[in-house]
Amino acid sequence: MSFSAFRASIINVFVNCFLFAIKLWAALISGSVALLSDAFNSLTDMIASVAILFCVKISEQEADEGHPFGHSRAEPIAGLIVAILAGILGFAIMESSVSKFLSGESATIGMSAFVVLAVTMIVKGLSSALFFRVAKRVGSPAIKATAVDSLMDVFVSGAALVGVAGSYYGYHFLDPAAGFVISIWIFYTGYSIGIENIDYLMGSAPPDDMMEGVREAASRVEGVVDVKSVRAHYVGHVVHAEIYIDVKGSISTEESVKIRKEVEEEVESIGSIQKAFILINPV
Repeated sequence: MSFSAFRASIINVFVNCFLFAIKLWAALISGSVALLSDAFNSLTDMIASVAILFCVKISEQEADEGHPFGHSRAEPIAGLIVAILAGILGFAIMESSVSKFLSGESATIGMSAFVVLAVTMIVKGLSSALFFRVAKRVGSPAIKATAVDSLMDVFVSGAALVGVAGSYYGYHFLDPAAGFVISIWIFYTGYSIGIENIDYLMGSAPPDDMMEGVREAASRVEGVVDVKSVRAHYVGHVVHAEIYIDVKGSISTEESVKIRKEVEEEVESIGSIQKAFILINPV
């Protein structure tokens, strides 16, 4: 089955709601700070997944009079929401872990905690693989951020599992220690997602290999004497490119327009290029 970004976002909402419910239940029974931290992680994921769902829906809308180049900036906004929530969550988990470590409070670990964390790691691992595949196919930064976040959750739950197992065997300090490690990991991942999506919103230049691909695509068109310059920037998660080409001054205006149109189509056939602006210089 082929999943759209919107359908993948719906799946993400339901997965996070389910995992938050079972982890909160297990955390309240056991009193594990690592498991409770993981439950709050799922709560943040749940809130972020709803925001991503709306942003993806907005980004898929056609261009209109108020947004002549579409709504593609909505998706990086969703990615930025994930990053901000990750930062808030990381701080809350760190504070809780340090507090429990200093107090020396121990958890009462049962088999439910192990089962819940194992289920979480399996579900999030499968979800991450699905979201990475969808993100690569449709070029969605919001779904890519979701895929990274889901992969992060596998490691978060793994750290929680270490803390729960340590507490179960009498090494109670491992529970808050695992919570602290989880908080650091969440901070780092949130930072990485935030930087990437800020670049999208700020209109940064795309990678050099994409710029070279644009130049090569324009050069392939018959009638192009030279590609003088190529400039491009992100508009949301898609790219707009401006290309200056030289054509022979002896050809007719009709031929120049035909070449311009062919260059435009050739460049826009590149995956992430939404719009190409071609400027002609007769030589």
